[in-house]
Amino acid sequence: MQEYALKVPEKDSGRRLDLFIMDFAKAKNLGLSRSLIQKLIAGGKVTLQNSTLLKPHQKIKTNDRITLKIEEKTQGVIGAEDIKLEVIYEDEDLAIINKPAGMVVHPAPGNYRHTLVNALMHRFKTLSDINPHRPGIVHRLDKDTSGLLVIAKNNFAHLNLAEQFANHSIERKYIALVKGRVEFDEDIIEVPIGRHPYKRKNMSVG
Repeated sequence: MQEYALKVPEKDSGRRLDLFIMDFAKAKNLGLSRSLIQKLIAGGKVTLQNSTLLKPHQKIKTNDRITLKIEEKTQGVIGAEDIKLEVIYEDEDLAIINKPAGMVVHPAPGNYRHTLVNALMHRFKTLSDINPHRPGIVHRLDKDTSGLLVIAKNNFAHLNLAEQFANHSIERKYIALVKGRVEFDEDIIEVPIGRHPYKRKNMSVG
């Protein structure tokens, strides 16, 4: 259990409790999302002047003393498997993996083993656990699609990468091989993608 003691400075008087803790978590690279902070408050892991009867929107005052308790997490019950991975890049925060076609990214009904996550659990000592069922996974590729995936090794990196994907500041390019007779050497295909009308597990265009 990690415990942090916070004292509210004058400039933060009148702020929401959850937003104040979120700024502290960002400064300390704790990798806590706002929703997780709100769960910690609701679960009694945050005390204000020794009281745990708190709400996320509660206003704080100058010199208030806040205690934040964070339980150390494990990566859950997902089994690690010694599956060879092609690591294109790695540093202390993230890794870039070249996922082969035919590999499922994370365990799900029908594919609880031999997934990329199982391989990541064996390859890396730590992975982000914002979603404990998908450690390290910030974005996905379909089973039959090969390509580069960015893996978060801690929650701080996960939140920052997720924000970049949400803001579309990360550019993604896809290459498709087309078989058969093609009328034009170059063209734009602009058709909406949605759920297949009959095969509910599949996607289709139209």
